[in-house]
Amino acid sequence: MLLSLSNISKFYGEKQVLKDVSFSLYPGDHVGLVGANGAGKSTLLKVIVGNVAPDGGHVTAAHNIEIGYLPQTLADAAEKSVDDLLQESLRSLRQLEAQMRDLEGRMTHANGALDAILADYTEISERFERRGGYDLDYRLEIVLSGLAVADIDRSRRVSTLSGGEKTRICLAALLLCAPDLLLLDEPTNHLDFAALEWLEAYLHDYGGGMLVVSHDRHFLNGTVTSLLEVDEHTGQVKSYTGNYDAYAEVKALERIKWAAAYDQQQEEIHELRQIIKGKARQVAHNRAPRDGDKYVKHFKRERVETAIARNVSAAEERLRRLEADPIPEPPQRLIINPNFNPQTLTSASPLTASQLRKAYGDEIVLDDVTFALSASSRVVIVGPNGAGKSTLLRILAGIDSADQGEVTRAGSVIIGYLDQEQETLDPSLTLFEVYRQGLTGHFEEIKAALLRYHLFTWPDLMKKVGALSIGQKRKLQIARLMAVGANLLLLDEPTNHISFDVLEEFEAALLDFPGPVLAVSHDRRFIQRFADEIWEVRDGKLIRYPGGWEVYREVTGGRIA
Repeated sequence: MLLSLSNISKFYGEKQVLKDVSFSLYPGDHVGLVGANGAGKSTLLKVIVGNVAPDGGHVTAAHNIEIGYLPQTLADAAEKSVDDLLQESLRSLRQLEAQMRDLEGRMTHANGALDAILADYTEISERFERRGGYDLDYRLEIVLSGLAVADIDRSRRVSTLSGGEKTRICLAALLLCAPDLLLLDEPTNHLDFAALEWLEAYLHDYGGGMLVVSHDRHFLNGTVTSLLEVDEHTGQVKSYTGNYDAYAEVKALERIKWAAAYDQQQEEIHELRQIIKGKARQVAHNRAPRDGDKYVKHFKRERVETAIARNVSAAEERLRRLEADPIPEPPQRLIINPNFNPQTLTSASPLTASQLRKAYGDEIVLDDVTFALSASSRVVIVGPNGAGKSTLLRILAGIDSADQGEVTRAGSVIIGYLDQEQETLDPSLTLFEVYRQGLTGHFEEIKAALLRYHLFTWPDLMKKVGALSIGQKRKLQIARLMAVGANLLLLDEPTNHISFDVLEEFEAALLDFPGPVLAVSHDRRFIQRFADEIWEVRDGKLIRYPGGWEVYREVTGGRIA
């Protein structure tokens, strides 16, 4: 066993983010840690490495275990040079190698202690081999090349690198260390498609243990053999065997069973209420007796009434128990504009862009961008961070203006815009005030319609938007998107910041939506499922790849950053 957690609990103020979390990790275990944003995943990793003290429970690690931790923020490495960071990551391997050399020297002068020295040497050399010490130079070349950082000057300080370069250098250092247990917090951030594929293959073959927090479903499919899900409401952890696809299948079955159990309970409650109301009193025993004997008639009537009274009493007790602990109603399926008829988009091109140009100072982010969306377009835009993808969507949505060029929207177009930075949400308003903007109908009906999705609880509705987590804000955006009756969608990283159950529901709603969609995304699973065409923004230009993910991947090799 590498690591064992027993009844870990953690509070932040009055909110309990972890409750009685217990699990063990063994050599070779590759485990994904999933859950909504703010559910406690990063906190759990920090508890394991000792950066955060639990309020209850304890962590037990194996003797001499080497744990490697990649946090989301990398401030500790900022002032080191790249070479210092890489060499520091190899320190424990160098120490093992030095111990081996020392033991080899002691063997030549050993007398009666040779057996003990050999035993120590065998143990240390096995650890050195298991962690890749014998092929370190080869691995150094492979890892730096695979993460596209081989050309970075190693004398540079880490603080001078871009955000993506920092992440990749720190990840490279961690992989070169080859610890017994890897703890990775969102390791796929800032990696392009080619680097992602390389990392998946590397971690798939990694001989040590691994616990990884990731929102990348494709990545989880290729690297883990089980998942731990942190429930955002209870703080408890549930285990699932298999990769992401297996997890998603089990979750879908759980949803079906939930709905079936709810329907069955509702039917039973209805029947019990009918019995209690006396609707079931017409029974065969209440017929008049054939012999006309009044005593017999009276006797049988009393027996019937006694039986009915017992049945009613039993029904009342059963109903009381069911209503004391009811099965909650399953969430309503997410549907985007269910009344939308694609024929209402009367124009052959609902949205066109002509010769758009946008610059920030001397930096040109969009240069002569021209295109037309059809009434059935399914387009995903990709490109490096800062290339201008979000800027393009903001111009199309009318949030920003282009320096030159024109955007034309057909008169029948109603745009639904989901922005990545969530700047369209007024932080001074309550969640419900933002949700109901522009909607007609009684506010209680609007509240009930929102709550049926189970995206929020009743107390959530009165919270200020500025106090919401980034995941709650994204769910609010999705709820608004479904409510405004849009017939053309502009989506900036639509799969970010939401739990997998909401994400799968939202994707299903998008796939069923019959109108045009233009989305910015780095999520390979989303792109594979959704894109009929991929556009890449690079150096201000828009490069179009008809045919979807496979064509794009074959042509570009996946290098976009």
